[in-house]
Amino acid sequence: MPIVVQKYGGSSVAGVEKLRKVAQRVKDKREAGYQVVVVVSAMGDTTDELLALAKGVSVDPPRRELDMLLTCGERISMALLSMALQEMDVPAISFTGSQSGIITTDAHAQARIVEVRPYRIHDELARGKVVIVAGYQGVSFKKEVTTLGRGGSDTTAVALAAALDAEACEIYSDVDGVFSADPRVVPDARKLESLSYDEMQELASAGAKVLNAQAVEWAKARGITILARTAHGQGTGTAVQELAVPTDHRLKGVTADAEMAVLAASEPVRLAELLEFLDARAVRGRTLDFEGPVGGARRTVITVPLADIHGADALRRELATRFGAAVSWREDLGTVTCVGVGLNADWAPLRRALAAAEELGAHVHAAHTSPLQLTLLVDKAHLKALTARLHRELLGG
Repeated sequence: MPIVVQKYGGSSVAGVEKLRKVAQRVKDKREAGYQVVVVVSAMGDTTDELLALAKGVSVDPPRRELDMLLTCGERISMALLSMALQEMDVPAISFTGSQSGIITTDAHAQARIVEVRPYRIHDELARGKVVIVAGYQGVSFKKEVTTLGRGGSDTTAVALAAALDAEACEIYSDVDGVFSADPRVVPDARKLESLSYDEMQELASAGAKVLNAQAVEWAKARGITILARTAHGQGTGTAVQELAVPTDHRLKGVTADAEMAVLAASEPVRLAELLEFLDARAVRGRTLDFEGPVGGARRTVITVPLADIHGADALRRELATRFGAAVSWREDLGTVTCVGVGLNADWAPLRRALAAAEELGAHVHAAHTSPLQLTLLVDKAHLKALTARLHRELLGG
């Protein structure tokens, strides 16, 4: 029997009734002739609630202890879903990330999967059971419990699909696939039938919440097609694969990200010294732009996702102590990113984006381009309007 891996996000398992609906969907898949492995996130706002508890005890909670705490959320979901399936006379068993054989680096809060040893999963599938796996977590070679960072349950699902040689990896959420923009911001946003791995990874890195960037990286490396679908109803979803279906538009999507810190450094700070400081504290940047000393002082701008920083207040104080006024920290800026193959084949998209920002009165603090993306750094107050404007300018909707 072929294997399929399904992943359900937190909103899809937020409450008993929703858990029962997921259990029914899993049962239907099994009765259609598949062996099913299900990856679950924590229920609803459980992770945020656990984080709030930790912050109530400690201003800067140790990352190891945070991992021990936050992995409880997915364990609740996996156990309850297993119970729901067994109530429907479907044999099921739940496993933590470590029990599932997910081996990671030992970087707490931002671990990466290095190997999957799904021996127990194979054994239980052979016994005719549905296997429920807690997403977002694993265990290091040092036997430390680790978490995979924001959206890590997606990565769990794709890694398991690769290790199990699954026929498909289905990612379920509240929306039917990936849209050209957030429909809450751009009502005319279009559902995309397909996206390439590279396009999806760029969108995910730039703030699109449908899929996790590391999960897409795994899928690309292993050739796993991801099917992003709705957990409610029977939509067609979006296929993320090696090559997307060609369209008439260079632009595939526009997304905004308001949850970031922007670090701006000027001389006498050495760029290498600042990067070493950030690396020592496991602070990963999304984009980095700098100007060399020719014709003026060196200036560096680094955007850092706040979700990847535990203890932002403590980090800000350390930066001030180490570098003084030479490194500034701002949280009033955000990015609007356009993604598409060949987007920057000429300067027309950038020219139109800059003109749109100017017409809206949005000051562009920095711009970043690559073969696949165009990003403008602007004040947060202009993010929604600029997202809608660029979608209309470059996609016609």
